[in-house]
Amino acid sequence: MADKANPIRFGILGCATIARKVSRAIALAPNATVVAVGSRSLDKAQRFIADNGLPPATRAHGSYEAVLDDPAVDAVYVPLPTSLHVRWVVAAAEHGKHVLLEKPTALCAADLDRIQEACRSRGLQFMDSTMWMHHPRTAQMRKFLLDPNRFGQLKAIHSSFTFCVDPDFLQNDIRVKPDLDALGALGDVGWYCIRSILWAADYELPKAAIAHHGCVKNQAGIILSCGATLVWDDGKDASFHCSFLSNLTNELCVMGTRGTLHLSDFVIPLEETLAKFRFATDSGFKELQTGWHPLPSEHVISTDLPQEALMIQEFARLAGSIRDSGCKPDEKWHTITRKTQLVLDAVKESIEKGFEPVNVTG
Repeated sequence: MADKANPIRFGILGCATIARKVSRAIALAPNATVVAVGSRSLDKAQRFIADNGLPPATRAHGSYEAVLDDPAVDAVYVPLPTSLHVRWVVAAAEHGKHVLLEKPTALCAADLDRIQEACRSRGLQFMDSTMWMHHPRTAQMRKFLLDPNRFGQLKAIHSSFTFCVDPDFLQNDIRVKPDLDALGALGDVGWYCIRSILWAADYELPKAAIAHHGCVKNQAGIILSCGATLVWDDGKDASFHCSFLSNLTNELCVMGTRGTLHLSDFVIPLEETLAKFRFATDSGFKELQTGWHPLPSEHVISTDLPQEALMIQEFARLAGSIRDSGCKPDEKWHTITRKTQLVLDAVKESIEKGFEPVNVTG
């Protein structure tokens, strides 16, 4: 199995800012290492290696093709603009490389299907880079949601992820360019909101998505701020708001008939080594409505590795089991990613249709 003596060897395609965080995570993971970095500029790849303290033996390549051709690379991390994902993930799969793909994973479900089929048909592990899924807090929160005596039946979910960007971002960042990342804020931060809702609903797809009025776009038609409501046949619903135009917020609230889960930092914990959440059961007001009783309980979950390193560790474990033991890829990650993409597609279509309801279909 993969460990530091026999790690999964990563190649990184591109030198995006997020790749700095993930290269550190690979270094921290006990079963992974970076062996190659590719860029359209050899000098840029060399500077990335030096600036991020990667091992001296890390090879710099002046093209993405060269990383895929490198026989020492077992897996690739792909933080390229979304419009390039199909081309380079399919190429990576054709070269036999496992794929860790930055979100949003594709511009639409049809593109994602091409990506996933390329990996699936060759027995390669696929995973999207939604880091909070791998924090131990996430597993602990699930236990509360599954407890009928503490949470009851799921009724509603609300999620928000926003941050306020500067004028340079609004003019020059790839996330506001229609030829690079055409999904804008919906793809970049809305992805997390949709994933959190699906996670809370145990990945049951909603019946329909209805985008909220007030969607803000730039002159190129890229979404800078939007929201939507999701509805299920059994009466539960969810809403989310995502934006490049509001102060940093990443909230998740999950409401059941008996309990409520709340956390204020679901995407990136306030602290790297610990994360908190609050849970309330059978809440009510005190006499004369002077306070709550019982008070919500606060839970603190510590971790030796940050969530991004735990993501790398899990991905490398799965890739290592395929390489060393002939195991099959974990299909769970295909399923979760595709459901997230389907809901995102429906929200985008609802916006394009003047905020009409759009059925979520697989």
